Amino acid sequence: MTGPLSPDIVFPVGREEKRAFLLQAVDGLRDAVRDSADEAERTRTLPRSLYQAIYESGLFWMKLPEVLGGAEADPLIQMEVIEALARVDASAAWNVMIGSQSIALPAAWLPDAAVADIFVDGDFPVAAGSLMPSGIGVPEGNGFRVTGRWSFASGIRHCRWVNATIRVEKPGFEDHELRRVVLPTEDVTIHDNWDSIGLKGTGSCDFSVSDHWVSGDFSWAFSDKPQRGGRLHLLGLPGYVAYEHAALALGVGRNAVDLITQRAKGKERGFGSSLVSGRAAFQRDLGRFDIELIAMRAMVFELFGEIWDGLPSGEQPAPNQQAQMRSAATLATEVALEIARNSFRYAGGEAVYSSDPIQKCWRDLTTASQHFLVSDTAYEHHAKFLLGHEDADAFG
Repeated sequence: MTGPLSPDIVFPVGREEKRAFLLQAVDGLRDAVRDSADEAERTRTLPRSLYQAIYESGLFWMKLPEVLGGAEADPLIQMEVIEALARVDASAAWNVMIGSQSIALPAAWLPDAAVADIFVDGDFPVAAGSLMPSGIGVPEGNGFRVTGRWSFASGIRHCRWVNATIRVEKPGFEDHELRRVVLPTEDVTIHDNWDSIGLKGTGSCDFSVSDHWVSGDFSWAFSDKPQRGGRLHLLGLPGYVAYEHAALALGVGRNAVDLITQRAKGKERGFGSSLVSGRAAFQRDLGRFDIELIAMRAMVFELFGEIWDGLPSGEQPAPNQQAQMRSAATLATEVALEIARNSFRYAGGEAVYSSDPIQKCWRDLTTASQHFLVSDTAYEHHAKFLLGHEDADAFG
């Protein structure tokens, strides 16, 4: 985006006031999000007008350090925000969660000089990012010569900056250091390849650079501590992003249940024209869908809440806690996906058309479930911690 943050946006300091402010921002976007959903699906990115509305709402800054003017909301508040927006549209919620983390990361980790360049003259830019180490960086002077191609940079066409992960190649060293680099979007090549089955409106295109020098001031190592911000930025990986995936799944899953509940009341199937809502099989499943989502939500909020409340000052969650957070997000995604899939089945023939909102819930969650963070390896490494295996890795 090109304009500065609205001067009217000053985030409250108190927790409950901050929570109310951010949830009210979601309420204010509902109509715009709904009205833009079809265009986003068709064009494979959020419309510029919707991105601008989200920008002006302040939601992109919910993770941003308070010292820079952000909300720096705690994970439980952020989950409520993402969940509420995902009940309206998954692509909009996904762009908010990726956009908020992609600007908060450089804001918290980069040195003062780089932050001053990014937030020049009080400008609050939006950023995109790709976590997987799909690029190589060769040390050169006070920086790195970077080459690579990265996938899934959600919202990149609307962003001024982009983050990417590189493996640093050093002669004589077999182990490669992982670093993040931050580049102006105008310096990268955007590949128009986002043609997915779900989350269509996220605009999650690939981007690449070749033999591009990046100053060391615009880079940090995965092992570095943040230079500003509070304990939110000490959650580490996968904790720093795991709760976002759980929240998105809960929101889309609940939307699927709401939609099939309403449709079943008037949906007739078969030659006998019996209502779907009158079938015992549907009633059983609908009751199970509802209670599963209630249970998943309670588990996710309890687990993340306990870890957040118990986090010692200046410390990250323990590795086994990181594995728990990742597994919780994985389970929430799996449960929500199964609910959406079965809702799609009950929705009948009209659900086969791409414009059907229940089908969209299923497609969006199918796509979200392909993310590495919520893959089966989450459970494998969770179990390795339980078994005391030395190779347990919460992000393995």
